[in-house]
Amino acid sequence: MALIKEVRGFTPKMGNNVYLAENATVIGDVEIGDDCSIWFNAVLRGDVNSIRIGNKVNIQDGSVLHTLYQKSTIEIGDNVSIGHNVTIHGAKIEDNVLVGIGATVLDHVVVGSNSIIAANSLVLTGTVIEPNSVYAGVPAKKVKDIEPNQTKEMINKIANNYLMYSGWYKEE
Repeated sequence: MALIKEVRGFTPKMGNNVYLAENATVIGDVEIGDDCSIWFNAVLRGDVNSIRIGNKVNIQDGSVLHTLYQKSTIEIGDNVSIGHNVTIHGAKIEDNVLVGIGATVLDHVVVGSNSIIAANSLVLTGTVIEPNSVYAGVPAKKVKDIEPNQTKEMINKIANNYLMYSGWYKEE
């Protein structure tokens, strides 16, 4: 069973149809929307500030979400995929975004909708990622513009797949 822990008077809140892997950790001021999945060894630490997650979001294996005390929060929109071993620290991620495997997204970053952050990218503090774009590298820089329907198709496919995968585990 996942570790769900109250801290500083805040108890995590879950929407409908949320899957939490047995060793996922959700602590403190965290709100998770409907149709979300938090996978193995993922840690959502809302101990020092808030984490708000929209609907149909998947936080994949080994990812860590945390914030700065009294300085940054995490906001994740709808239909977002956070890849394996991603670190998100105090950032805002709008709707229809894919954050690739091993990426790091630092405080006060804003990731515009219909965007992709490539695997292993480092998005530096305060970066604003334009909607409909692909960012990659260390530090992450804009690689190209992309049509909203192209990103939406890929991002929808991944988000829908993770919703399906979570159903497999709920059936056991």
